[in-house]
Amino acid sequence: MILEGRISVKAALLGKNREVYRLWVRDTLDDRDTRFIVRTAEQMNVPVHSVPAQEIDCKASGRTHGGILAETGSRKYQSLENALNCGNPFAVLLEGVEDPFNLGYVIRSLYSAGCTGLILRNRSWENAESTIVRSSAGASEYINLIMTEDPAETLRELKQHGLYAYAAMRKDAVSYFDADFTDPVVLCIGGEMRGLSSAVLKECDQNIYIPYANDFRAALNAAGASAALGFEVMRQRSRKG
Repeated sequence: MILEGRISVKAALLGKNREVYRLWVRDTLDDRDTRFIVRTAEQMNVPVHSVPAQEIDCKASGRTHGGILAETGSRKYQSLENALNCGNPFAVLLEGVEDPFNLGYVIRSLYSAGCTGLILRNRSWENAESTIVRSSAGASEYINLIMTEDPAETLRELKQHGLYAYAAMRKDAVSYFDADFTDPVVLCIGGEMRGLSSAVLKECDQNIYIPYANDFRAALNAAGASAALGFEVMRQRSRKG
């Protein structure tokens, strides 16, 4: 597949979660960021081709590539052990998000907030990977991504490792300000339309909700909820020290 733009290409090189076969760089580029990308690729023995702008445009699907493309393999996924192999795991189980732009926004927020592993139901994202990388600003190349055939079973496994499971669900919920995220935790977040499955909800220890400043009734989308919840986890943990 082709990844477009310096942010995506740089993330693919530095994240080391996919094979990078070759780069194409517009022959007129000579800024510091481009030189860093080229130097990194050469250190990894990735061929770099300096080509005219017309050749870049022909290979790219859009016009926001900035003159840099990479041909890569598919994203390699991690195991639960990767998400748990840290001092204080913070995992997220995400259901019902099908749009690659939304998934990218979710990943961008969660990685920034310190999520150690994002769990998704197994499906092929191959045709959308370029969009996910771009909308996540490259975060999708760094975060631990775990695919599962059975989210509820994976949640049970996380709980067996000592993670407390919170569901973003208003029914019988407490405010997320009153939840304790300082110990190992897994947040379960659903998409706007379908939300969390009943099987996953059954395994959760506590429901939480995000309070509003007014009587607005519509739910936040998954990206908004992920940002609010993720940074509350980070805030609580930073205060704990």
